[in-house]
Amino acid sequence: MNSETMRSETAINAEIGEIGEIGDSHELLGEIGDSHELLSAEIGEIGDSHELLGEIGDSHELWRSKTAMNAATAIPVIELRGISKFYQMAGETFTALADIDLKVSRNDYLALIGPSGSGKSTLLNMLGCLDVPDQGEYLLCGQPVASLDETALAQIRNQQIGFIFQSFNLLPRLTALQNVMQPLLYRVMSKAERLTRAMAVLQRVGLTDKAQHLPSQLSGGQRQRVAIARALVTEPAVLLGDEPTGNLDSKTTASIMALFDELHAQGQTIILVTHEQEIADHCRRVVRLVDGRIVADRQQQQGHSALAV
Repeated sequence: MNSETMRSETAINAEIGEIGEIGDSHELLGEIGDSHELLSAEIGEIGDSHELLGEIGDSHELWRSKTAMNAATAIPVIELRGISKFYQMAGETFTALADIDLKVSRNDYLALIGPSGSGKSTLLNMLGCLDVPDQGEYLLCGQPVASLDETALAQIRNQQIGFIFQSFNLLPRLTALQNVMQPLLYRVMSKAERLTRAMAVLQRVGLTDKAQHLPSQLSGGQRQRVAIARALVTEPAVLLGDEPTGNLDSKTTASIMALFDELHAQGQTIILVTHEQEIADHCRRVVRLVDGRIVADRQQQQGHSALAV
């Protein structure tokens, strides 16, 4: 074999060696590629796990939120335990309320009915934190009322309870809008916010076009709607109505009761004191008082009343 042939074989062997190295490199690159794919797959699985954990976390937060909401809903808005009230008259003790037990749940639509002297007005004053019991315990939204001072009671009346009176109790020199805004003057909020909230509740009762009217320029039904809007503007836990249709004719009464129906359908808790059976029959629940005692407490289907708009 001559030197030229040897050099050729050597060059060929070198090239074959290089090709082998290239092949090895390709195999190595393939392994690296496989490793990248494996790593990507693992990262994907980790990402999926993180997403799953996120979904579990979201579900847990939703569960906690629903649990808290259900727990709050389960607490009665009002709970009376053995409530009694006594008055001294001409040296004698008069029992206005005797051992009253009552629970009012959220979105209850309840009528307190009874003859004159049955104790329903005294009970309403108790529920509205305008009077205190001589015996028993009153819980409002789960909180005992007895230990509160007058400042705290005034705050509760402003924030938790909306009052609606038979005689409307509107300020005659203020417009409908200004009357509705009155309870918000005791809140820390801007005038613009008070105005927005007042207009919103006037819209709910259908009186936006009467916002600048004085009470003397409104009908009896319209004045009562303003009074209802004033009670709603603080977003109270419960609406208390003291003979709210007592000064209204039958047609206007039907209109006001239809408004209460609408508010109840929107989730509002409502308690109406009345001596009229037709009004009581209109509510979902009727509690009857006689001589300061509850003698009946029954549920009924709404719409049983003979009232017609």
